[in-house]
Amino acid sequence: MGVFAWIAIGFIAGLAARVIVRPDRRLGCLGTIAVGLAGSLVGGTLTSVVAGDGLDVAASGVIGSIVGTIFILALARLRTPPPNTALDR
Repeated sequence: MGVFAWIAIGFIAGLAARVIVRPDRRLGCLGTIAVGLAGSLVGGTLTSVVAGDGLDVAASGVIGSIVGTIFILALARLRTPPPNTALDR
C-alpha cells in the first residue's frame, strides 16, 4: 500500500472516529491522520487477536482502522480529567 493510501485511510478513519467519539480537544488535520494511522495498527492487532492469530501487529482496512481509532479516542477521553468549572467563573 502506498504512502498516500495510508494517509487517506488514516484521515478517513480519524475523521469517522472523531464524529462518533467527539474528543475534548481539537486535533487538526495532522492529529486526525496520526490518530487514524495508530487506530489502524490497533484495529489490525485486535483483529488478529480475535481471529486467533496471536498478537500480530498489522495494519487493517478502513473498518478496522475506524474501530481501532474509536478505541484510542475513547481511552484518551477516559484518561482526560474533566474540565474544572470552578476556574471558568
